Amino acid sequence: QVHLVESGGGLVQPGGSLRLSCAASGSIFSIYAMGWYRQAPGKQRDLVASVTSEGGGAYTNYADSVKGRFTISRDNAKNTVYLQMNSLKPEDTAVYYCGAAIGAFDSDNVLRRHDYWGPGTQVTVSS
Repeated sequence: QVHLVESGGGLVQPGGSLRLSCAASGSIFSIYAMGWYRQAPGKQRDLVASVTSEGGGAYTNYADSVKGRFTISRDNAKNTVYLQMNSLKPEDTAVYYCGAAIGAFDSDNVLRRHDYWGPGTQVTVSS
């Protein structure tokens, strides 16, 4: 079983900063990708940023709305991904979810890739 736990959300004024963390734990063989998504009330869940492991490198991807303001990073030794959010705007208000594509051995001892989600953390940008 694999679990994702987010931390670091809260209330911040416009122009402020927050740092989100997401730690993966459990029977992990390999982490293929980790990312942050957000969902505002009445809207769909959208990708904010992701980091993918491929060919020995790490590739990042950002939503256009956060480019230049948010930075995603990953600590492979800790199975943790971070999202540094600067110059926050009221429109960044949402529940932020950590998602990960993780390879783990199932009960039949076959390695499979599964997608996991954290419970979410609220980010509110308001004066």
